Amino acid sequence: MERRLYILSIAIEAVIANKFRSILTALGIIFGVAAVIAILAIGNGAQKEILDQMKLVGVNNIIIMPKDESTSGNKNEEEQKGKEASQKFSPGLSIRDANSIAEIIPTVSKVSPEVIYESVIISEGVNTYGKVSGVTPDFFQVFNLELEKGEMFNEEQMIQGKAVCILGATIKNKLFPKSDPIGNYVKCGSVWLKVVGVLQNRAVTTELSENMGISDYNMMVYSPIQTLLLRYRDRSVITTSMVRGSGSGGTVVMGDNIMTFGSSGSGGSDENNQIDKIVVQVKETSHITRTTEIINRMLKRRHAGVDDFVVQVPELLLKQEQRTKDIFNIVLGAIASISLIVGGIGIMNIMLASVMERTKEIGIRMATGATRKDITFQFLSEATMISLTGGIIGILLGLALARVITGVTGILTIVSISSIIISFGVSASVGIAFGYMPARKASLQDPVTSLRYE
Repeated sequence: MERRLYILSIAIEAVIANKFRSILTALGIIFGVAAVIAILAIGNGAQKEILDQMKLVGVNNIIIMPKDESTSGNKNEEEQKGKEASQKFSPGLSIRDANSIAEIIPTVSKVSPEVIYESVIISEGVNTYGKVSGVTPDFFQVFNLELEKGEMFNEEQMIQGKAVCILGATIKNKLFPKSDPIGNYVKCGSVWLKVVGVLQNRAVTTELSENMGISDYNMMVYSPIQTLLLRYRDRSVITTSMVRGSGSGGTVVMGDNIMTFGSSGSGGSDENNQIDKIVVQVKETSHITRTTEIINRMLKRRHAGVDDFVVQVPELLLKQEQRTKDIFNIVLGAIASISLIVGGIGIMNIMLASVMERTKEIGIRMATGATRKDITFQFLSEATMISLTGGIIGILLGLALARVITGVTGILTIVSISSIIISFGVSASVGIAFGYMPARKASLQDPVTSLRYE
């Protein structure tokens, strides 16, 4: 053991004596390890964002929304007229659709219909602009929304359409910045709603809102769906005054209510749809694809063959996005790993040159009693120390690089302990693997020839 420690001390002295050469030798390892850590940090950040988005859209959810006809007009006029002539009347998305899905499909766990109206929300002289959403208690379970205070809608409030509501966090902070809203009233349009609960803060990114049809939960006022259908408007009920007032969309005057329709809820609904969205939660992930197919066939049959709805599976879309990012990160990681191999080759080349330069030193050491194993251990120790030092510097550079990426680009980066351990282990392995050949060559030197070397 003492012999090994003595040889190790000689190796350390040799590395320190040639600091500049050692640093140049380690550059490949330094940048390789830093690149690997930074890329893994970007991958971990992307994975966390995807998981957070999955929590926002709920687990095993299928979202059904009216089709936005304004974005599907690439056909010529004749084809469009022929299509309109051959189309049958569709009642659009309705509460009955949601009930049928819940009753008929056995793989469905929960069904949450939703109707949304944009409105000015007022309380105690303070007003803000937001959305009033008619939902069922299942809505909050499907999207993992929890109450910060207050209570959930009870069965009586749901059945009778009581004038009660639950506030989103941002709406609460705007209307009741310092007071407790529970028991107070807010005016949405011309309807007064009693506040019975407040949701915990839940942020939704703009990208997720646009791509998945997910609303900003914090800017919503939630009321029983029956309340909105009774006290605001049930779009499935058509009267003469509505037809005269609304035409092909616009403003409808109902007593003291002035409401705008045609683009009310989630961006694709019109007067044919009683509700703006149906969220279906499936019991098992393995049932999602099959359930989606059944829902498509069922709704098409209920809508007289009219394809006026869109069925989305956010979790599958997000998993596909995650897979794309994983493949991208693997490719980048592989490219970065090439730097480690190049660094190892650099170590081998420098150590081979070092063996040639120190031929006489090797001869003297072997003449004074050093064995071939001692020479091998010395040069292998030098190579390993250079790669380990490069690994440590690379880890520090990788941590700094991850911070810079987050600060400059806004991309979330998460450096994990496993990535540091892997990078450090790889740098040590590179030093041993590429340092062995020069070390073995040094140990095979003939002592007599080495002593005569000039």
